[in-house]
Amino acid sequence: MENTQQPLSKKENFIQVVKFGLFSASAGIIEVAVYSLMLLVFRDADSDYGPSYFIALIASVLWNFTFNRRYTFKSASNVPKAMLLVLCYYLVFAPLSVWWGIVLTRGRSTLVKYLVLGGTMLVNLVTEYLYQRFVVFRQTINTNKLAQKRREAQNEDIEA
Repeated sequence: MENTQQPLSKKENFIQVVKFGLFSASAGIIEVAVYSLMLLVFRDADSDYGPSYFIALIASVLWNFTFNRRYTFKSASNVPKAMLLVLCYYLVFAPLSVWWGIVLTRGRSTLVKYLVLGGTMLVNLVTEYLYQRFVVFRQTINTNKLAQKRREAQNEDIEA
């Protein structure tokens, strides 16, 4: 596919960050809901964080990737390639975040588990945005059909 990406203005960059934040918030709701459900399934107080968090993370990643590729980055990139790049990020982030979550929550209250989950989600929000923006979609931002339609509409407005 031909690269038709145009440099983003400050306003477009800001809108992209806001969209990423909003979709990530919706993924966060999914992650907390799945995590809470998994805490009920894995009732062992010392070993429930790791599996509960990992399952919730997978659910939120699938949601977040799907919406951010289409609506935030408006990328027409090769989906399997983009997913593979995101997998590379999570091959590093997931084991680290499971590890620090287990270490920080071992023998702690449920409140501490949710605080660790929240902190981990914030780290994930920032690092994943940077990774997707500058690695996964850097060459294909605004190349999908939604972006093309928007460009055509802007061109029509300019010509009118």
